[in-house]
Amino acid sequence: MEGNATTLYKLMILYMLSKVNFPLTNSQMSTFMLEKKYTDYFTFQETINSLVADSFIKKTNYQNNTQYQLTKDGVDTIAFFYTKISSSIREEIDEYLIANKYNLKNESGTTSDYYRTTDGTYMTDCKVKEGNINIIELSLNVPLEEQAENICAKWRENSQEIYEFIISKLM
Repeated sequence: MEGNATTLYKLMILYMLSKVNFPLTNSQMSTFMLEKKYTDYFTFQETINSLVADSFIKKTNYQNNTQYQLTKDGVDTIAFFYTKISSSIREEIDEYLIANKYNLKNESGTTSDYYRTTDGTYMTDCKVKEGNINIIELSLNVPLEEQAENICAKWRENSQEIYEFIISKLM
């Protein structure tokens, strides 16, 4: 029975990723699985790591944020096996994705990270993506790590306003 449950969790994750045209974060998928009480946190993490190890999904890390996308093998697998997920579970997933689409997309498409440069300063890399297209990308060099952390945090909160301001000044 445990093997069947793990297979179901894998298919559910693949199904979720197949229904959106942007990456989903670990947090976004685990929120659904845990709120609906399908599994516990540790089993979810084991399941998603197994999907990455088996090359069904691709993992991309950003600062405190891990995003997942289907690979070709993942697309092929869920296309063949999605009927192994009950229609009621598929409906719950669909409803969750529809109800949260804007927030899910906004969270996934807005990224920020920083790194220490060879001269000891910190370079921030802030992006808003739609699908595979960068809508805006902003890199800033600052002297202190604390400043880089603050820029990354505020980018997530204010990227839309920053984008609008830059566009208005350039047009």
